[in-house]
Order: sequence, then structure tokens, then C-alpha cells
Amino acid sequence: MFKPKYNLTSKLLSSVSAVERLYGQIESLHLPKSLWLNLERNNLVQSSFISNSIEGNALSLAEVTNLLLGGRVPSTRDEKEAVNYFGILKKLPSCRTFDIKTLLEIHRELLTGVKDKIAGQIRNAAVVVGNRIRTPKGIETIIKHNPPYHKREEIKKHLGELFEWAQESAQILPIIRAGIFHHQYVYLHPFIDGNGRTGRLLTALFLMQNGYQINKYFILDDFYDTDRKLYSDKLSKADRGNLTQWLEYFTDGLKYSLQSAIAKAKNSLSQITVSMRLTAGESRVLNKFVNVGEFTAGDAVKFLKVSRQQVNAIVKGLIEKGRIEKRGGNTKGSFYKIL
Repeated sequence: MFKPKYNLTSKLLSSVSAVERLYGQIESLHLPKSLWLNLERNNLVQSSFISNSIEGNALSLAEVTNLLLGGRVPSTRDEKEAVNYFGILKKLPSCRTFDIKTLLEIHRELLTGVKDKIAGQIRNAAVVVGNRIRTPKGIETIIKHNPPYHKREEIKKHLGELFEWAQESAQILPIIRAGIFHHQYVYLHPFIDGNGRTGRLLTALFLMQNGYQINKYFILDDFYDTDRKLYSDKLSKADRGNLTQWLEYFTDGLKYSLQSAIAKAKNSLSQITVSMRLTAGESRVLNKFVNVGEFTAGDAVKFLKVSRQQVNAIVKGLIEKGRIEKRGGNTKGSFYKIL
């Protein structure tokens, strides 16, 4: 059975507390729904770009953005990788399982059209992770990681133990479990290709399933992107057995990403404050019906003592500013829900 080794240092505990505080702050931000949707979309694009770029994808952020938001059919391997990753990210919130089957489905979708022969297939051969460098003797490979198992059944056995541990170790804080899972998964290195990306996707999924709306509010990839070598080095050092330093780094990453997300959200809000400012009529309607939570056009006409045409203009403005949404379609029973 998998038993991770780490110490609950004061630094680690302080970081965990900071993460909880920052997450509470971002949850309490009162932003229009349209702004949250825009920030979430940008998070998914940025995550798709960075996570693939870490693994050698040559596309720029502008190219990835145009590809993913332009709806163009991918034509190159790099483009297919970006589109596949983006598609998986969008599906993660609806995923209710966290096991080997989930992993294989993610890996299969990740490499479909890229490396179809190994998509969804746990390796059954030896691999090493290293860097190729030029020396006086020529090009040499410096081995950075030699996974502990190279037989498919052995790898599946230890993956199963890892997923079981992640699900059943409820006495360990989810943030710490996420960090431990991230390292141990990459340490097992279950595939010939795609281990880093599937590891980051699974870590995001685990956080989602444990109450953290990663991707909607924040991503971790931006932290890894600040110093990719440090990210790799921290993972490699944890291979020696003690995960303390890796967990301190991992929780620092959560802090950084949450702080960055809060700053982006506040900056976006300040930029649209003028255009989102409520008119006198819009403010009166919201203040009147906020405690009820909803109202009809007829309710607004009676309260404001204005024409139906004027009320239609008011509710249109409130919808555009993300303060209400229409329910019930275009029937006589339609009403407006305050967001």
C-alpha cells in the first residue's frame, strides 16, 4: 500500500492556511456572471497553452488562442495537442470518477490524432526521462528520472494503490493529497508519452472533486511556467523519498495562482466598472426585488409606474450587465432571476 513520507513543517502549514484564505477571497468576489465566464475561458486557453508548451509544443499563446476560440479544425500535431487538451479541460467538471479508467479515457483523448497507437495504453516497456545536452564527446542524454516499474501489470497495480490512497485518505487535507498525488503519478510515469499533461489534468480533477473550482477561478500552470526547470527539479528531488520540499513548492504554487487570479479578476472588474454601472431605474429594480430574488416585468411596471417599453429597456440593461437572467422563455409565465 502506498505510504507517502513528508513532514508538516510550519512553512507547509502556513501555506495551506494562506491557500484557504485566498480561496475564500476569490469565492467571495461579487463579479458579474459574464465576467466569470470570460475569466474561465481565458484560464482554459492559458492552461492548454502552458501545459503543452512545457512538454515541447511550439505554438505561441496567440496561436493557441486563435485556434481554440476561432473554431478552426487543427491540422498539425501541435494544434491537435492544444485542441485535445482544451476539450478535456472543458469536460473535467462533469467527471464524477477518479480512477484508472478515468485516467485511460483522459490519456486516450489527449493523444487521439497525435499518437494513436499509444493513446490510452499503459506502457509495457522501459523508459527514462532525461535531457539531451551537447558535450565534447557529442550529444549525451542526462537521465533525470528512471521510473521504478516497467511492466504493465506492475504499473497498473501501483496506480491502483495510488488512486485508492487519494480517495480514502480523508484524514489528510485535500491540498496536501493533491500535491502528493501529482508527484507520485509522475514518478510512476505510466505512459510512453503524455505523463506530465495527464498528471496536471488529474491533479486539477482531484482538486475539483474536493471543493476547489480550479480552472473556473484559477489554474496552476501559470506557476509552473514561471520557472519550468524549478518545477522539474522539485519533482525530481522528491523522487528520493521525502515529499516535504515538493509539497512546500506545490502549495506555494497554489498561493501564487490564487493571488494572480484575484488580481486578474479585480483588474477586469475595474475595467468594466463604467460600462457596468447601473442606471437609476436598474438600481431601483434590483434594490426592490433583491430579497425576493426574482420579479416579473409586470411587477417592475407596477413598482416604477412606467410603461412596459421602459421596463423592457431596464431589464435588457440588467441582463447585459449580468445582474439578472430571464427564466421561462418567452411565455407569459416568464420572470427575471436576480443573480
